[in-house]
Amino acid sequence: MNQLIVVGFDHLDDARSAMKRLRELESDGQIRFEDTAIVERDPDGTARVHNEVSGTTETATLIGAVLGGVVTFVFPPLGAALGAAAGAAVGASLDRGVSRSFVNDVKETLQPGRSALFLVVKETEGDAAVAALRPFTGEVIQTTLPEESEEALREALR
Repeated sequence: MNQLIVVGFDHLDDARSAMKRLRELESDGQIRFEDTAIVERDPDGTARVHNEVSGTTETATLIGAVLGGVVTFVFPPLGAALGAAAGAAVGASLDRGVSRSFVNDVKETLQPGRSALFLVVKETEGDAAVAALRPFTGEVIQTTLPEESEEALREALR
């Protein structure tokens, strides 16, 4: 079952740094993500959202490429366009990632000079995410983790 973790960080660059550490764990096979996003609010108040490639996007791209190849073989001129459209439709139907409206809600409440990290975790070995976030200071905004894991995460971010 996927777990949602949303953490607000005290510093602008912390969400990117934390995501870099988590991607290292991902490349080592210790964690897998369904979706991730980073929100940053500059000191002047400008907010930016960085959506990263998710498992849903990867799945839709693969399905679109396969459908595009089949359709291109049968109807060469229309294949690429139909494949892309099919991939987009599949991606929309598989929408299992971070809700855009929720990301926008957090973006609106985030204070200048802070950042937030959104994670939808597919699989993890133990408390890999907690260990990766330990060097940072922040607060848990929302999570679907079991109570003891959530408390460990809150403690790690203090």
